[in-house]
Amino acid sequence: MNTKLSIIVAIDENNAIGKNNQLLCHLPEDLKRFKKLTSGHTIVMGKRTYESLPVRPLKNRVNIVITDILTEKIDGCIMAYSIEDAIQKCDPFNENFIIGGASIYKQFMPFANKLYITKIHHNFEADCFFPEINTHEWELVMKEDFNLDEKNLYEYSYLTYEKK
Repeated sequence: MNTKLSIIVAIDENNAIGKNNQLLCHLPEDLKRFKKLTSGHTIVMGKRTYESLPVRPLKNRVNIVITDILTEKIDGCIMAYSIEDAIQKCDPFNENFIIGGASIYKQFMPFANKLYITKIHHNFEADCFFPEINTHEWELVMKEDFNLDEKNLYEYSYLTYEKK
């Protein structure tokens, strides 16, 4: 498979990603980074993640939504009915971003080439978690740390992993 699949996610110290279909917290700088990295690219998500977006579909991106309801259609989105179907519908020439949720991340981990992780240095109450990153399979290639400020209320780090 030559399709470039990258996972992008914000996690806390316990790999939590959300609660009640919402993000853990509001980090404006991370949202800007997400927009910058994914604009002009294909994004892949589960239906619940799609439903949690404040604006649907996300502009300046090809939105692929995975659902197991074969008759389901969402305006402005490409529908996929399995992980394999979603991969087939991804852009074979450019980076594609997997944006959630928990089940989608878990299923895409074996196919992903890169992980863009925002590690929030805090423990949140959560009901969805990102899979453990196996350091035998993934190599940390970039780390950038940020302090909290008036808009970003938690310390966080950007971590980029590439498949070994």
